[in-house]
Amino acid sequence: MSDQLSIAAEPRERAGKGASRALRREGRVPAVIYGDKKEALAIHVEARALNKLLGTGHFMNSLVEVDVNGVKTRTLPKDVAFDPVTDRPLHVDFFRLAKGAKVQVNIPVVFINEEASPGLKRGGVMNVVRHELDLMCDADHIPDQIEIDVTGLEIGDSIHISHITLPEGSESAITDRDFTIAGVTAPSALKSSDDASEDDDVEETEVTEQNADTVEGEDS
Repeated sequence: MSDQLSIAAEPRERAGKGASRALRREGRVPAVIYGDKKEALAIHVEARALNKLLGTGHFMNSLVEVDVNGVKTRTLPKDVAFDPVTDRPLHVDFFRLAKGAKVQVNIPVVFINEEASPGLKRGGVMNVVRHELDLMCDADHIPDQIEIDVTGLEIGDSIHISHITLPEGSESAITDRDFTIAGVTAPSALKSSDDASEDDDVEETEVTEQNADTVEGEDS
């Protein structure tokens, strides 16, 4: 499970673009805490502290405890707006979590035991369709990643969500289809070889048919 992160914040006394720009000039980032059927709370956080959390690589999939003047609130980051030029964070949305809440998150997949896949050992290629899984998870048990064992996979085999045993407290947010996560495909060289073999077979068949037509014409 991802470690719980924390960040200190202060209430925003003024709203509006002008106030937000002033905060950013002071090294702060405007933010808001909302959800759990409670009033939204406008806050601001230190840009350097926020960038440190963003640098963990799992900020969006982690519980974040926001401390506003000593009052701590469990949240899940829902959105971060970035400057299109400087890539600096401009605004953050934190979703307030109720006790026992389930949250929808995107969890990265990791493939293990690739050396035990006959298809990959023969030169097959792992074609990843989904690098992340859209899951509903218990807020207290959000997995860091989902490991997928590819032992025994041959060229042409594929992995669907129904093949995966998800951690306790997690389930797929997509329930209307058994979607593909990845598959082992033939390498380009093998495909080219197969295509060439098919072409040779076709050409040999055409030559045989032409010879048969010639012999038949001579007999007549």
